[in-house]
Amino acid sequence: MSPNESEIYAENIFLCYPLLPDSCPRAHRLTVVKVAMYTVMLLMILTTVFGNLLIIISISHFKQLQSPTHLVVRSLAASDCLLGSLVMPYSMVRSVEGCWFLGDVVCKAHSSLDMTFSISSLIHLSLISIDRYWAICDPLRYKMRITNNTVTIFTTFTWLFSFMYSFSVVFSGINKVGLEMFIMQVYCVGSCVLFFNKQWGLICSLLTFFLPGTIMTSLYMKIFHVARKHARVISESVTVGATGVLKSQSSVQRERKAAKTLAIVMGVFYVCWLPFFTATAVDPFLNFSTPVDVFDALVWFGYFNSTCNPLIYGFFYPRFQKAFKILISTYICGYNDFSTLTLE
Repeated sequence: MSPNESEIYAENIFLCYPLLPDSCPRAHRLTVVKVAMYTVMLLMILTTVFGNLLIIISISHFKQLQSPTHLVVRSLAASDCLLGSLVMPYSMVRSVEGCWFLGDVVCKAHSSLDMTFSISSLIHLSLISIDRYWAICDPLRYKMRITNNTVTIFTTFTWLFSFMYSFSVVFSGINKVGLEMFIMQVYCVGSCVLFFNKQWGLICSLLTFFLPGTIMTSLYMKIFHVARKHARVISESVTVGATGVLKSQSSVQRERKAAKTLAIVMGVFYVCWLPFFTATAVDPFLNFSTPVDVFDALVWFGYFNSTCNPLIYGFFYPRFQKAFKILISTYICGYNDFSTLTLE
């Protein structure tokens, strides 16, 4: 083989489609780096899928967990589970190899599903914050306002909006209007990138992240204020009997613990998604100067929110801890000592 042929062969090794002249370059990574990336991403995918699946099974199996709040949590877990099973595996190969091997149509479907499940997850977190706000701040009318039927209506609307918004944006190409020349310049066979122009970069970020985030923040601040107010009232109560005081203190402690747990949910939500949506809104104004690897890392940071959600519920909610132990001991370890979930 001549030197020129060797150079051409070496270049073709690092192309997504070596036989095509307009192929994208394959990511040139060391084998150790590839193995590390696949390992970390596979762990994320498995934790996301099986963790959220455990949430879904727990709420479906135990009637004690089928409250309106937990039905929203189950729908949230379904969004995260579908993201982990239908989207993240293909994103993993694209991220590690630097190539998309499944064609443009599947690329659009993948991008649409990615947006659908991510947006659905974000809206579900907002619904949970609204539910907790009414439960803590207006408990007398909570059971009248929030029923299983009400939750079904809102979660159904959330799923329909997420699907319709995502698929209509991606397949209509409205997000790429005005970027035709730029996309033609950077396009190559083997790429799967979702571009947003200035208008839709702002619309998408404001509608699907900053608006839900603002709702969550304002409601949780109100919840914290009410929880502190309840604690102060209890501490100042001196005429109530000892038993009544203990019960009230226990109730306030549960409210404060729930509020702290929700603060953790909100904190993880912001840490995971704020960098991605900030880049989505700002990058079009910077002529898409954000490096591909950086943007890809931000996407996976957003995915990590779906990985964390079941871990948060599993670690901070005693009811889910009990449910997990019962399911694992019964169906995985083979013990049949538990058949029902007893709540304190």
